[in-house]
Amino acid sequence: MLALRNPSSRQVFGAFALVCALMLAYAFYAEYGLGLVPCPLCMFQRVALMLVGAICLAAALHGPAALGSRIYAMFGLLAGVLGAAIAGRHVWLQSLPKDQVPSCAPPLDYMWDHFPFGNMLKTVLMTSGECANVDWEFLGFSMPVWTFAAFAMMALAMLLLLVFPPRR
Repeated sequence: MLALRNPSSRQVFGAFALVCALMLAYAFYAEYGLGLVPCPLCMFQRVALMLVGAICLAAALHGPAALGSRIYAMFGLLAGVLGAAIAGRHVWLQSLPKDQVPSCAPPLDYMWDHFPFGNMLKTVLMTSGECANVDWEFLGFSMPVWTFAAFAMMALAMLLLLVFPPRR
């Protein structure tokens, strides 16, 4: 019972790593089990989620003291904000009227092979009209809305860990 009231850094970061792993598992289930094809912004959100998960896993394995927890939390916060920004762009695209949706980008694998990395990022973030399609909903919200909420909560949690680090 004491461990639940005052969790260690390993427990806290391990829990976040587990949440990220479960979210990624569902994303892969949605792709391969439900047949939903992820758009470029979905793929970028997965990368951001992998980044948050990797940071939290590293912190859980390390079991840092207060300063180390703050450093991991800072990197987790940055990755969470990045993910929230990408998901926020995705939600915004889905909220646009059909006549205001930007043009579609070339397929991500084509851009990966033929575009410099910076141009690929710019193209995906500035176009990606195909990301405006809503193919999945739960309780009336699309997957990017749920992902945005998850990133926002993780970023807030990382901010709290930055201010109030867990015990070693």
